[in-house]
Amino acid sequence: MVLVGLSKRVIFGLVLVGVTAGHSANADWHSFWHGLRVDYARNNVWPQPFVDVDAQAVQAPFAVMTHNGWRAHNTIGNELFRDGDCSLNLAGNRRVEWIAKQAPHERRTIYVLRGANDDETNLRLASVHQSLTAMQTGGPAPQVVVTDIEPASASGGWATSVNRQWMQNLPAPKLPSTSPSGAAGATSSN
Repeated sequence: MVLVGLSKRVIFGLVLVGVTAGHSANADWHSFWHGLRVDYARNNVWPQPFVDVDAQAVQAPFAVMTHNGWRAHNTIGNELFRDGDCSLNLAGNRRVEWIAKQAPHERRTIYVLRGANDDETNLRLASVHQSLTAMQTGGPAPQVVVTDIEPASASGGWATSVNRQWMQNLPAPKLPSTSPSGAAGATSSN
């Protein structure tokens, strides 16, 4: 009985403090209920608000890898410039032409590998710009950017020897003597 009477007094006191506290207590009361409604709504639609953010977080590394791959592919490296005058050789001209005409429009950026010094780099840039001017791209000219990242490459002779060794060691194709069900296959003599 005393506890019930005490709790009524405590409740009455809290209500009295809430009423006499004025406007600031009223604002806190409304913000509390507003926050409660927002939390209830969020819980009912979970995980939908976070799906797009998670998908972007998963896809971001792949976008970086794609960009790095295109940068490596579109880099005009040392082997595509002639020694001495730093002008593009035939393969370099063809690479520039492919980038300018056939690469996807959003990937038409030409990366020129920085030379040993500023003069060599400027000669390389001038050669690429001259090559672009000589061809008709049918649209805006690709952007030309200097890069310090040299793409991984190997000589054609080495790649050819590796491919030939692989072809020599490749076993001859052979049909199985039995089928997966255990019946005689195409190469059996039965």
